[in-house]
Amino acid sequence: MIDLHTHSTASDGSLSPAQLVRSAASAGLTALALTDHDTIAGLEEAEAEAKKAGLRFIPGVELEIAWVSESGAAPPGEFHLLGLGIRRPTPAFVAALRALAEDREERNREILARLEDMGLRADYGELRALAGDGSIGRPHIAALLVRQGLAPNRELAFSRYLGKGRPFYVPRRGIPFGEALVIIKESGGIPVLAHPLSLFVAWGRLPGLVAELRAQGLEGLEAWHPTAKVRACHRLEQLGRSLGLYITAGSDFHGEARPDRRLGYSSPGRKISEDLLAAIPPLYDAP
Repeated sequence: MIDLHTHSTASDGSLSPAQLVRSAASAGLTALALTDHDTIAGLEEAEAEAKKAGLRFIPGVELEIAWVSESGAAPPGEFHLLGLGIRRPTPAFVAALRALAEDREERNREILARLEDMGLRADYGELRALAGDGSIGRPHIAALLVRQGLAPNRELAFSRYLGKGRPFYVPRRGIPFGEALVIIKESGGIPVLAHPLSLFVAWGRLPGLVAELRAQGLEGLEAWHPTAKVRACHRLEQLGRSLGLYITAGSDFHGEARPDRRLGYSSPGRKISEDLLAAIPPLYDAP
């Protein structure tokens, strides 16, 4: 059992990188990828712990990608790209992450400003305390809204206030797809389209879009993800294989923020097989 998509406190997870690795080892996983949002700050700690646990560790990242629809308008969904096997981060890669962090900071402050405009208390220091040493993101703002009694849980905080089209939603700029492909590949990684259904593209158009991304340099497709039904995952896997893409799967584990997700499982009761690693280039060093 393996997992190719997880998050730690370096971004918006509830477990530190070391705790995440220990949890994965305790759950019986044999390989784990840490793919925090727009940061590789947790990789060193996680890799050191993985060596202690005898766990194969895959250094990764999940990047926010800037994209627009064919009409030029903002699309309804989100485009996230996994970079699996980031073993040699280049200066260009590090600079891109720095730019994304600055954009995230601006976004957080804009969201807090909107909260204050609505007469709600929005203290950045309290938000920083919730995030700890990791980067601040919407899940931490959702936790702040829960703490203030504006929502019973983080999921409803997103659906009522922070999700796309909601009162406190502020879009992120992200980085261009072509740039993301280059910095991932130059850093030793494989670019993988994360949870494709989050693009909110109709099934009739999705094959054409993925084929276009493949032509530009996409190498993998995360066909198996907890937010997609099993039938949809099978369709995505078939699509990816028809285009010659590597097929991956992940729990998108965040810990307490999303308690329904389990390490090593792409959907309830479905383990992520070790066989996936045999079909893609080596992404890890021996523990």
